[in-house]
Amino acid sequence: MATQGARRWMWLLLVLPGILFVTVFMLIPLFSVILSTFFPDTSFSFGNYITLFTSKYFQQVFGRSVRLSLLSTVLCAVFGFPTAYYISRYSRQKGMMMALAVFPMFTSPVIRSFSWMVILGKKGIVNQFLVNAGLFARPQSLLYNEFSMTVGFVQLFLPQMILSLLGVMDSIPGDLTEAAGSLGATKFGAFMRIVFPLSVSGLVTGAVLVFTGCMTAYTTPQLLGATDTQVLSTMVYQYAMSLRDWTQASAVAVVMIVVTMLISGVFNRLSRRINPMAS
Repeated sequence: MATQGARRWMWLLLVLPGILFVTVFMLIPLFSVILSTFFPDTSFSFGNYITLFTSKYFQQVFGRSVRLSLLSTVLCAVFGFPTAYYISRYSRQKGMMMALAVFPMFTSPVIRSFSWMVILGKKGIVNQFLVNAGLFARPQSLLYNEFSMTVGFVQLFLPQMILSLLGVMDSIPGDLTEAAGSLGATKFGAFMRIVFPLSVSGLVTGAVLVFTGCMTAYTTPQLLGATDTQVLSTMVYQYAMSLRDWTQASAVAVVMIVVTMLISGVFNRLSRRINPMAS
């Protein structure tokens, strides 16, 4: 009994610094921000949220943020799933391929956004190709719109989707697909019945990471977007730094947190429907 009690105290001493750090530097500031939106003066009020959700400008920004985040998540899943599957099953240079997938994460989002500004600009590579190929008579406006923001989001968060899927696919025994083939299943049938359901947990993890990153990203939409294509993150900056309205900025931040949690819950429910063992 004494040994068990000593182990419990040791476990508590090891965990306590982390709990104190998270509480002081994350939970307390977070709850103070949330409370400030409900108590702008001394009385409880939903006024900040009513003002937000009745504003057509906020409705447009909110819809754009969710739409671009979901679109970027779907595109990352479409591009990331076959890439992770190829690296996991068929690539002989697995370490090199994983390094290439992770390498963009070592570059600052600012540098990557500026790179896309050069590539998608009116004198950039894409416009030069479109004009030289005769597809367009003049350079197109590919920057400072939702298209450029989506491109930036996908390039920024695609490595996270690939790594999330790789971690799960590497743990799937290859004998399962071979056994399915010996029982008459086609490669596509074995993939849909074995590989895809067992990869759902990694897909959900990657989707949550990508969606959360897109909803909270500031640098990419600020550089690749424009004043008329704002998202929630740039709206928080506008309220806080330009208008000096910290209460409304906090309300927008709370909305971002709630939406992220709700979408994450939806992803988890979908994963349980596809494969009850995935989560």
